[in-house]
Amino acid sequence: MNKIEKPPTHLKAYRLTVILIAAAFLVFVAFFSIVTGTIQFSGHEIISLLKGELQESLANQIIFNVRMPRVFTGVFVGMNLAVAGVLLQGILRNPMASPNIIGVNAGAGLAAVVIMTLLPGKIGMIPLASFTGALLAVLLIYALSTTSGSSSTVHIILAGIAVSSLLSAVTSALMMINSDVLEVTYSWLLGSLSGRSWTAVSTIWPYSLIALTAALFISPKVNLFGLGDEVASSVGLPIRLYRIIIMLTSAVLAGSAVSVAGTIGFVGLIAPHSARLLIGNDHRYLVPLSAILGAILLILSDTVARTIFQPVELSVGIITSVLGAPFFLLLLYRKGKEGRF
Repeated sequence: MNKIEKPPTHLKAYRLTVILIAAAFLVFVAFFSIVTGTIQFSGHEIISLLKGELQESLANQIIFNVRMPRVFTGVFVGMNLAVAGVLLQGILRNPMASPNIIGVNAGAGLAAVVIMTLLPGKIGMIPLASFTGALLAVLLIYALSTTSGSSSTVHIILAGIAVSSLLSAVTSALMMINSDVLEVTYSWLLGSLSGRSWTAVSTIWPYSLIALTAALFISPKVNLFGLGDEVASSVGLPIRLYRIIIMLTSAVLAGSAVSVAGTIGFVGLIAPHSARLLIGNDHRYLVPLSAILGAILLILSDTVARTIFQPVELSVGIITSVLGAPFFLLLLYRKGKEGRF
């Protein structure tokens, strides 16, 4: 095989239709999340707000200064984590590779906690630190998983678990030593969108725009990695260059998400696999659909987190973990039955 075959026209139309429907559903979910909460708003009130008729009202303050930035932050975080998962799964040819399972989130989290505990005056460095921590974790896990000449599911999962456990232990130690910020760092590590303002949106959107755009452009190359390094090289793909580019993109996506929302797990596993069930393995379509499904998943999870036990609010990371843990076990069981290990 020397090229990726083009999908039939009807398959392409189907995939594009699924993506458009998912995008429309994302808009609905975002609107639903904005109007849902302890204080309810009618559709008429929302329309009046959009027309600028209730600028001085409590509804305006809640919608525009509390809920909207929270939802927009959730959209970017969900997209970033989902696409990071897609890219890692593609480059490693591993269905279990997601930012939290193989330790990428742990690397970004440790770097952020270092800033919060040891350099509290440099909070603005958290996005850069998270990106660096995520990248170093990716490189370390990949190096460990290939020391025996194999990058199978088992090797990467074991390497990721080992690295994640080590980084989490160091993170916990830093938090205990610096007990004055223990409550803040613990809440942040659980993963939360609570209290995220337009500052969080302005922090994450440039990283998201650049990295998500890069992911779309390199998505055809990710398809070639699925054929194996030898085949990809035979069609002229510079393997090392694109492996570095994809790792950098994944690190920016995961690191920026962790920097504003903490270590939210399983979005990078659930969204990509749900997208594959709908449209298959072609990354040209898988990347945008996974991004949309990741945003939907996180917004819905956050809506549940802040409403299910009103007025008490859960961390969104708890909800995604409750959903993701059985999903991961089911996936592990299915791959084992298929003899993939």
